[in-house]
Amino acid sequence: MFTLRRWWDKNALKLAGFGTAIGATYLLLQSQNALVFEVYNALLQPFQSSPRQLDYLKTARVEQLQNEIQELQQQNQQLKQLTSYSASVPNKGILAPIVMRSADNWWQQLTIGRGSADGIAIDYIVVGTGGVVGRVIAVSPHTSRVLLVSDPSNRMGVLISRTRNLGILQGTRTDRAVLQFFDKRPSVKKGDVVSTSAVSQLFPTGLSVGRIVETNLNKSPAPEAIVEFTAPFNALEWVTVHPHDPKAVVENPVKPAATASPAPNPTNPPAKLP
Repeated sequence: MFTLRRWWDKNALKLAGFGTAIGATYLLLQSQNALVFEVYNALLQPFQSSPRQLDYLKTARVEQLQNEIQELQQQNQQLKQLTSYSASVPNKGILAPIVMRSADNWWQQLTIGRGSADGIAIDYIVVGTGGVVGRVIAVSPHTSRVLLVSDPSNRMGVLISRTRNLGILQGTRTDRAVLQFFDKRPSVKKGDVVSTSAVSQLFPTGLSVGRIVETNLNKSPAPEAIVEFTAPFNALEWVTVHPHDPKAVVENPVKPAATASPAPNPTNPPAKLP
């Protein structure tokens, strides 16, 4: 008996550890699939989408689609307005997107995504919703550079639609331009519409340019007015490009008439203009 007790005291811990190992092995074998599955789920949990995350994703997708629809509607509206205005230009136009504008020359030039491969050439005129935008000064196969009417180097003949008073319009690198009149006492007032005139060789007659917002009829050496462009240069995304041949105008120039009329006729300019 004493010997058995000594053996038990010596090996009891070993027997307990061996029994525990056997029990754990049995439990593992019985629940192996469930345990592996639980471990797998625990590892993938950070990468799985919860119901709340799925709701966020669905909401974000809906908002994206709504934004895309709104953008398409805005573009469609702009194109409708542009098509309506371009219909008033005699020559059929080529629709072109504005693809580049530089902050350094925002009011001077822009680049459109159509070029010689689309039939565009130098001196073609460019119009946008609301009025004349500029003219093409450089062409590559798939792009064209446009000199804006807001550029100070651009000078064109214009007239007041209501009174037919003639003058020269020059850009100021802003959404406004300076109009110098030929007549010493022009009939002009705020709100008058300004259009291109027959005295300009660079643009065809009758294109909308802007409206009078200020006048200074005592300005020397010639009366002046400030014209605000009707084409929204800051918001333009599409334009139309129309053929125009300045050489044809040079070959058939408009001859000035010897008259001192206070409101000259656009076909009788006092001087040859660019």
